[in-house]
Amino acid sequence: MALLREQDRKYTTPEDICAHLGEDYEEYFGAVNPPIYQTSLFGKTERPKDYVYTRVSNPTTEVAERKIAALEGADGAICFASGMGAITAAIMHYIRPACHVICVATTYPDAKRFCRDYLKERAGVSCTLVKGESIEEIEKAIRPETTLIYLESPSTTMLKMQDLEAIANLAKAHNIGTVIDNTYATPLFQNPLKWGIDISIHTVSKYLGGHSDIVGGVICARKELLESIQHNERSMLGSILGPQESYLLIRGMRTLPQRMRKHGENGMIVSRYLENHPMVSKVYYPGGDTYQQKELFEKYMSGTTGLMSLQINGTPQQAQTFVNSLKVFREGVSWGGFESLVSGKTIGMPPERCIEEDVDTNVIRLHVGMENIDTLLKDLEQALDAASKA
Repeated sequence: MALLREQDRKYTTPEDICAHLGEDYEEYFGAVNPPIYQTSLFGKTERPKDYVYTRVSNPTTEVAERKIAALEGADGAICFASGMGAITAAIMHYIRPACHVICVATTYPDAKRFCRDYLKERAGVSCTLVKGESIEEIEKAIRPETTLIYLESPSTTMLKMQDLEAIANLAKAHNIGTVIDNTYATPLFQNPLKWGIDISIHTVSKYLGGHSDIVGGVICARKELLESIQHNERSMLGSILGPQESYLLIRGMRTLPQRMRKHGENGMIVSRYLENHPMVSKVYYPGGDTYQQKELFEKYMSGTTGLMSLQINGTPQQAQTFVNSLKVFREGVSWGGFESLVSGKTIGMPPERCIEEDVDTNVIRLHVGMENIDTLLKDLEQALDAASKA
């Protein structure tokens, strides 16, 4: 765990934070990159802060934690060995035997399964899934034993947003914790803590790392929450991000503002192209011209990314033909790296499953990468043409 220090506060812009914050150049003999402290333990020294064991903390990891905390507007941050490591740690912080959790239905499937199934089997925890689009729906779901409201805004398939300020106020009135997966927006474009959310999570495997070469997660919060999670969930479960991965995360973050501008530019061009194509019936893209939750986007987000979904105007076979015909967009389950990806996991999904997952059928997720925009548009054009003939 790393808390922001007084000397860190001189960096105020995203570019300067990503480039320099948290890096003690005098400690590194003037090196412009921090050392990778590849060690399992630390011998006792007379220094003001003693490190003991890398499962608990590591200097390389703390550089990454401070950068993310500053971007998110948090007191500090804790990095984990995976996004699910961060998600489960944040959730477990609020879990008590036989308690109740409210979870948005469109969240990451493994997070939903952890809340709905795993915790029920192991701790008798009950879970109510909500769409999250109505504060009245969430208020109705609250019980005396509710301890947590778990959000993902925007979600990463249907790109739905929740009203963070209203939910935070509701939760505080009932003494309920709030956790959000903020991976889609990155801390550049959305800061949930300033709206009253307790914990903001990022999967650093996505945009923060940005190069599809690490797996990791991070929790951002106020000091007292971080100290509890550090002492309990991270140290006891042993899910710290290693120094090698932390170094790659630091390196990736140096170009985060520049990369996100490119992802946003390419994403907006692709969304407008798709919105005007006869083979596309709907585009789901926060910040896009036809996005249905414009008021929430304008209130909470300050930029666009490269992740969107589209619905093919045709049969499941045509939707699958579109996916299979893409050549630059590679089929893959993740997103947030330099490369363009496609995922068609809702194609042909039974109607009852669509209702349960709160997704539309024949929805295809696109991650618009950093390739030349004309290359991407040509690839989409030929794949949509193939789908129209299927």
